[in-house]
Amino acid sequence: SGQTPMKNGEVVEGGIVEQSRLAIQNCVDIMTEAGYSLADVVHVKVILTDARYFQSFNKVFREFFGENPPARICCVADLVVDCKVEVDVTCYNATC
Repeated sequence: SGQTPMKNGEVVEGGIVEQSRLAIQNCVDIMTEAGYSLADVVHVKVILTDARYFQSFNKVFREFFGENPPARICCVADLVVDCKVEVDVTCYNATC
């Protein structure tokens, strides 16, 4: 399932930048525990609650994925949790 910007069961305060960083970091933490890294990410699905958040989210996305990011889809929708972003990653590593 996708990761929201939650820490200790609560949505982190702040705007789209802070929430984007935590949502992606939550994905990284889960991937690391499973033996994957950002280099293994082949697809990212992003759900934003407002299309105007895209540019700010994209800056954070580049902080994590650099200049050669994986394939990505971004859509705008309401989320079940009261936050601004949800991130879902798909990883692949032939050695895992």
